[in-house]
Amino acid sequence: MNETYRIQGKIADPVSGRIFPGSILVQDGIIKSIEEKDDVDDVYILPGLIDAHVHIESSMLTPAEFARVAMRHGTVAAVVDPHEIANVLGVKGVEFMLENASTTPFIFSFGAPSCVPATAFETSGAIIDSEGVRSLLQRDDIHFLSEMMNFPGVIYNDPEVMAKIAAAHQLHKPIDGHAPGLHGDDLKKYLAAGISTDHECYTLEEALEKIAGGMMIQIREGSAARNFNVLAPLLSTHPERVMLCTDDMHPDALLKGHINVLMKRALALGHPFMNVLRACTLNPARHYNIPGGLMQAGDPANYIIVKNLETMDVAEVRIDGKRVAGNGISDIQRIPTSCPNLFYENPVSIGNIQIRATGSKANVIQVHDGQIVTSALVVHPKIVNEFVVEDLENDILKIILLNRYQKSRPAMGLVKGFGLKRGAFASSVAHDSHNIVAVGSNDEDICLAIELINRNKGGICFVDGSNKYILPLAVGGILSNDSAENVASAYERLDTLVKAAGSALQAPYMSLSFMALLVIPSLKMSDKGLFDSENFSFKNLIF
Repeated sequence: MNETYRIQGKIADPVSGRIFPGSILVQDGIIKSIEEKDDVDDVYILPGLIDAHVHIESSMLTPAEFARVAMRHGTVAAVVDPHEIANVLGVKGVEFMLENASTTPFIFSFGAPSCVPATAFETSGAIIDSEGVRSLLQRDDIHFLSEMMNFPGVIYNDPEVMAKIAAAHQLHKPIDGHAPGLHGDDLKKYLAAGISTDHECYTLEEALEKIAGGMMIQIREGSAARNFNVLAPLLSTHPERVMLCTDDMHPDALLKGHINVLMKRALALGHPFMNVLRACTLNPARHYNIPGGLMQAGDPANYIIVKNLETMDVAEVRIDGKRVAGNGISDIQRIPTSCPNLFYENPVSIGNIQIRATGSKANVIQVHDGQIVTSALVVHPKIVNEFVVEDLENDILKIILLNRYQKSRPAMGLVKGFGLKRGAFASSVAHDSHNIVAVGSNDEDICLAIELINRNKGGICFVDGSNKYILPLAVGGILSNDSAENVASAYERLDTLVKAAGSALQAPYMSLSFMALLVIPSLKMSDKGLFDSENFSFKNLIF
């Protein structure tokens, strides 16, 4: 049915870089014309906001449910790397995400996962080789090559890695980067491959070197990795080279806000409004060719209405001219989905996770709050009856990584920074292969937590003796088929329980999930053992 209407207000135009009073004529979901005029309503009309890099799976929601919540906050589009579900279910996982996303008006720009598995040093549920990547890139609903985490493969010309990059170039699709700490000649080699973005900068100097090499920098503020405060100055110095993104966001945080929160923070710091606006509209829209991010005549009518630019409270959200949310309430109904999964129940016992003291020293993972990078420590562990045990006084806990795709023995490590004084917590959300990861104050609770995850074929849980709590994740062991409100409520309860047990981390479950991400320095856990992410080799736990 044809629909024609006008809206009026103060129009924020990121293309011209100005705000002016005017009216917009919308016909059949398209902006037909924009006219300047006086005496308009005292509201601001902005292009819909864009998250420039996100893994929806970290919200533990399906794409449609993620969209239902994100739209409340003025986000109308997201650049999505589905490599989490791809590491579990392969191409079928990507197809599930695309199909589920198609049920909502939200604009998804999906990429072809470039690293499934992320490395050859872990066990994932699937492999997508260069031919599989090429097949995905040939699809019209796949818009770019997702973050190339295997930066050593780029630097040293790994044939499979270079074949994936070549396919993206041949099909004229951009290539996302992932190169934490890379600089100098190695960075130049990485950039020479045509990789155009990076969201892993931890210092301003690192970001400036990458910008000088031609990269777009995605300023990330998620639930675990928080780089906004360090990188925000780029909004004033290099506004044409930055985008805003969340990367990984847990459901409780998503309910409270999304890209609009980052805009509000940036404006409070004094960065020019138009610079901030272009970072979450114009820049990602042009880089990824996302429709409607410019709010120009001829574009889809994807816009938001904001009453106050300082608070960034969104009064109305429209996609293709149709209202999808207003005043924090979504007009879109929740859509239940199927629950594809791949889960081998791998039982453990206390005898399976004992660490024999074959030496007097141990390599320990040091967790950093608000970061997904870790440090490597060398300590003298606590030894009882020839076995290394948890040392609660010095916050040295046991960390277990268990393969959930096939029968195997658990890999064991030691970790500092989680702070638990009692109980254990575990998760089948463990980037990127999503095996089971558990950290605990004692072996009994660690085993009970892993058993709880096994029994539910995925989830996040907390166990303290007979007290057991779990958020089941039935879709691939990493997503829930429930509503965002219910998932957030269950997650918040678990978060509270872990913090009450001693953890001072901002997001302990998110931090736990990144303990298995081998492509991020410096010491992590694989299902095959303790892993040195800087030298890409395994490391002895006890020596």
